[in-house]
Amino acid sequence: MQPFNGTIYTTSSKKNAEHGGFSIGDTHVGLIVSNPGIEARVVKTPVATSQVAATLLQALGIDPSGLDAVRKEGTEVLPFGSERDGE
Repeated sequence: MQPFNGTIYTTSSKKNAEHGGFSIGDTHVGLIVSNPGIEARVVKTPVATSQVAATLLQALGIDPSGLDAVRKEGTEVLPFGSERDGE
């Protein structure tokens, strides 16, 4: 059984967000990447969060295979994030 979307189960008055679940609010998150060398676009294709770091590194011109997890898990760079300065 999944929790009700938007419900935070705590008695703490300091907590205003939850993470780690599988509700829509936990799995549908926005990501904004800004770089003058990246073409502006909106992508609505579902992706794995594990692909974000590798994609950002490549977009910045850094080899993503420098990350242990990318090498060990075979993480692929997102196809729409592989362009840099028109390459």
